[in-house]
Amino acid sequence: MARIAVIGAGMGALAAAARLATGGHRVTVYERSATYGGGVSRYERDGFVFDTGPGLLHLPAVYRDLFIKTGRETLESCVSLRQVDPAIRHVFDDGTSVSLPNASRAGVIAALDDALGPGAGTRWADLLGRAREVWEATRRPLLEDALAADTAPLGRDPYPAPPVRRGLFRRGAPTLAEVAARELSDPRLAAMLEHYAVAYGFDPAIVPASATVLPYFEHTFGTWYVDGGMRALAEAVYARCVARRVDFRFGADVAEVVEKDGRAAGLLLVDGTRVEADTVVSGAPPAPVAPTAGGGGRVVICLALAGPRPDDAPHRTVIHAAGVTVLRPDDPSTRPDDAHEAVTLHVPLPLAGGTEAALRAAEAAVPGLRDRLLWHHVHPSSAPPGPALAGASGTFLLPPNPAPLPGLYRVGPWAHPGGTLPHTGMSAAIVADLIAGGPGGSR
Repeated sequence: MARIAVIGAGMGALAAAARLATGGHRVTVYERSATYGGGVSRYERDGFVFDTGPGLLHLPAVYRDLFIKTGRETLESCVSLRQVDPAIRHVFDDGTSVSLPNASRAGVIAALDDALGPGAGTRWADLLGRAREVWEATRRPLLEDALAADTAPLGRDPYPAPPVRRGLFRRGAPTLAEVAARELSDPRLAAMLEHYAVAYGFDPAIVPASATVLPYFEHTFGTWYVDGGMRALAEAVYARCVARRVDFRFGADVAEVVEKDGRAAGLLLVDGTRVEADTVVSGAPPAPVAPTAGGGGRVVICLALAGPRPDDAPHRTVIHAAGVTVLRPDDPSTRPDDAHEAVTLHVPLPLAGGTEAALRAAEAAVPGLRDRLLWHHVHPSSAPPGPALAGASGTFLLPPNPAPLPGLYRVGPWAHPGGTLPHTGMSAAIVADLIAGGPGGSR
């Protein structure tokens, strides 16, 4: 039974701690703040409750696996999960809009044909069919397994498209923007595709075509909401850690990892306390944080509205003209009563016109918003790297989970395979397997 020190209490670190403690290790988590969950946080005021991190969950199977592997209680016995339907509504620059059903290929084709014209749905479905090839080629080496020592194969884009000409003679793999323009033949469909890159801070003109796997995730595995907000998921994972006897030290700021005999041997806290450990797992970002290919700046604007939420209001609406995503959860726990509504706006930066421009744009999703607005709160949102992507000579890969210093492992959004909730969950499974002596796999 090893002594394992975990730096940080973000979702990846929590998931790793639960898995390691279940394996019989003595696990202690050192978190500099007063709480857990990292970016999965909330803002509360006057009976309104807002998610200030991710508002939806994709690939819930990652957290189902975590709960199955760390105890008898399933994920669904600890939180209430429900599919969001429609999964998303798009409002385009020309004023047209479309609502897409959750995890229904036929339904998506029909909705796109009705809104954008015959053939639109088939073009979108065909593109996702090619994205499936990306998923099948990269699922294990890019997501489920530890990053191989030779990453050259992942530097090649598996998207099945011919190269494009750049300059007079050079040809190369297409970017996501080039795929959108060449294969979708409609600026609205192109905007739909590019949204999945922009949502993670990626530039569609740079990100490889393999990013088509992002909408494939969503359309194939569905979009889910946790009743009580995504913070309820963090609470459930923390409770699982406590049940597995993980020890937590909040307000414990780590100054450095202690090295002894060429390997990690513990921690030095800012207050001078020295902690001995056989293994260290770090869920903290690098210091200083290096620029990344993904993870652009953004803010979350919390809106307290008078008046009830309409029964037919979509949970999520993307306003493409401003790049604003509007979330309107149908969740009584997020509002003081049914005569009010809690709405969040996810706004990329920079946004010309600031908060006022975001509020104007959001009226396309929430008619009469300005008349209903009681108050708003602008909450800076952390912007970790996006998910790992194949192609672009490895530019969009994250650092491997084993650090150069033996006995030190990296977990969470700043490590392989990236920064979304399911990716950090897979990161935790890989790290736990490596520490157990396995090859590093989240299966």
